[in-house]
Amino acid sequence: MSFGDPNNPYGPPQGQQPGYPPQPPQGQPGYGYPAAPPQGQPGYGYPAAPPLGQPGYGVPMEMPGLMKTARVLLFVLAGFQILFGLLAGAFIGAAQDVSNGVGSGDSTDGLAGLGFLIAGLLVALGALSIFLGVKFKNGGSGIRITTIVYAALMILGGITNIASGQNGSATFGGLISLAMAGIILASMVTSSASAWFNRPRY
Repeated sequence: MSFGDPNNPYGPPQGQQPGYPPQPPQGQPGYGYPAAPPQGQPGYGYPAAPPLGQPGYGVPMEMPGLMKTARVLLFVLAGFQILFGLLAGAFIGAAQDVSNGVGSGDSTDGLAGLGFLIAGLLVALGALSIFLGVKFKNGGSGIRITTIVYAALMILGGITNIASGQNGSATFGGLISLAMAGIILASMVTSSASAWFNRPRY
C-alpha cells in the first residue's frame, strides 16, 4: 500500500501516518496557544506578592506589650488625678464656706484660691493623661516625647511628695505616682517604643 510521494510538500510530514492531525514538535507550544510561563515566577508586569502576615503589607503592626502597659497606667493615673482634683476642690469649697460663715473668710481667701488652683491642675493633668493614652494608637514621635517629659515631671513630683510629706497619705500618694511614672518612662525609652511611634502609616 502506498502512502504517496515522500517528497510531496503537501503530504504528511515524515514519520507521521496519514489521517491524523499534525502534531507540533515536542517542547514547543501548540499552534495558536502561547507557552505557559514557568512555575514560581511572577507574571509579566506584576511584582511578586509579599508573604502574608508581615507588618507593612496591609497587616497593621500590633502595639507592643510595654506600650499597652504604659497606656493602661496613663488611664489609671488620669482616674486618680481627676478624682483627687474633684475631691480637693469640693473639700476646699466646703472649708471656705465654713470660714465665711464664722466671719474669717477674708483671711482664708488666698489659701482657698491656691487650693482651687492645685485642684484644677490635677484635673488638667488627668485630662492630659487621657489624651496621651488615646493618642498611643495613632500618635507619632511627638506623643512619645510628650509622654517622656510628662513621666519625668511626674517622677519629680512624686519625689517631692515623698520628701516633704508630713503624713502617711502624702508619702503613699508620692510612692504610687513615682512607681507608675517610672514604669511609663521606662517603657517610652525602649527600642520597641521607638519602632511603634515611628512605624509607617498607610
